Amino acid sequence: MRMGELSSTTGVPVATIKFYLREGLLPAGTATARNQADYTDEHVRRLRLVRALLGVGGMSLAEVREVVDVVQDRSRPVLEMLGTMQTHLVAPGSAGVGTDPSAAALETVDRLAAEKDWTDYPGDPNRLRLAGLLDTWSQLTDRDPAVLLRGYAAAAELVAEADQELVRSVVPERDAMVDTAVVGTVLGDAMFAVLRRIAQVQVFAKHFPRPETGPDTLPSPEEGRDERLHPVPPGSDR
Repeated sequence: MRMGELSSTTGVPVATIKFYLREGLLPAGTATARNQADYTDEHVRRLRLVRALLGVGGMSLAEVREVVDVVQDRSRPVLEMLGTMQTHLVAPGSAGVGTDPSAAALETVDRLAAEKDWTDYPGDPNRLRLAGLLDTWSQLTDRDPAVLLRGYAAAAELVAEADQELVRSVVPERDAMVDTAVVGTVLGDAMFAVLRRIAQVQVFAKHFPRPETGPDTLPSPEEGRDERLHPVPPGSDR
């Protein structure tokens, strides 16, 4: 397809496509004549990937270029490349944190990883990011985040299982697997945040019913506790 058709297929203006080509975010097409080139479905997928990273992902051009470089490196095994991709995709709200986390926060994160038996975890930069977020938490509130963290970890594993099922659905097409993993993670982060807001309204309404008369009656800390999201840690007396 020519650039005009690529533009109409993806909804990306021609001027923007040319900019992405100059910036190295999009591979060059196959030259057919002077100032003319043909583009393929690979360019369609890459454009959609770049738009997702820049738009929903809120990444900078430099960050998107790093991700694209990893995607284009066909010397890496797919599993290694998918793992590398996840370390490049910074979770919303975690940019700039984790550069120098406290020893206490790192210990909390490492204890959680040991409880969850996350064996592919030590070299993950998200370890430092999570510890940095815990440091921020401790600056804003005196509530212990450890129990909450276990609940979040349990929920995260459920989401990760859904993520891998999505990627598995396009096996063995390498490019489709990578694009699905990246776009699924970026859009999934946004969708999960919105779903969390919706669920909070429903759950809070259930546990904090609006009284017909008189002041609110607040539930005890143990009322409505969901043991699926608050697993008993190893060695606990509970």
